[in-house]
Amino acid sequence: MRLPNHIGIIPDGNRRWAENNGLTKEKGYKLGINPGLLLFKLCQKLGIKEITYYGFTTDNTKRPAKQKEAFTQACIDAVKLLSNEDAELLVLGNTESPCFPQELLPFTERKVFGKGGIKVNFLVNYGWEWDLNLSRKTNNKRKNLDLALQSKDISRIDLIIRWGGRRRLSGFLPIQSVYSDFFVIDDFWPDFKPQHIYDALDWYATQDITLGG
Repeated sequence: MRLPNHIGIIPDGNRRWAENNGLTKEKGYKLGINPGLLLFKLCQKLGIKEITYYGFTTDNTKRPAKQKEAFTQACIDAVKLLSNEDAELLVLGNTESPCFPQELLPFTERKVFGKGGIKVNFLVNYGWEWDLNLSRKTNNKRKNLDLALQSKDISRIDLIIRWGGRRRLSGFLPIQSVYSDFFVIDDFWPDFKPQHIYDALDWYATQDITLGG
């Protein structure tokens, strides 16, 4: 089977899962931690070279305080779990914002844990405009667009998998996603099962990958 080198993970549906199970919305985030570790181990076994998890965005921080606290803590716990594995780990996000957790600052430069191997990127307090570092300078009524990519250490994504049924990128690494194939799973992220990955990979193997050529 032809495998993607790099898989992007959008783990959506935590709040909806919580409500469907009689819980308050913020309770769903903690239940998304173990699925992330299980997915990592599965991709590692399959020989995937790179994974990027969508943790939370700068827009997500506008949610109620309890939810913000819960998804921030879930990201901290997830990264710490991954640091106990054989991985090359990078946390990427706007560290100048007070919404970036201080506990994750040591991970903002890629580090090798254990024997290394698979690259793992974790987007925390990430915003696409911040990533592209868009700034307009006015000089004699002329505007020049300066582009400097914050996520330059992250490679092009071959396959993006989104849980929760939504069919949108939600600002996920717009440059690396430009030629990504996109697979949607209707189940919510806390209901992750290995078959989801196998289904996505089976589908990906049938796609005609031309990169525009």
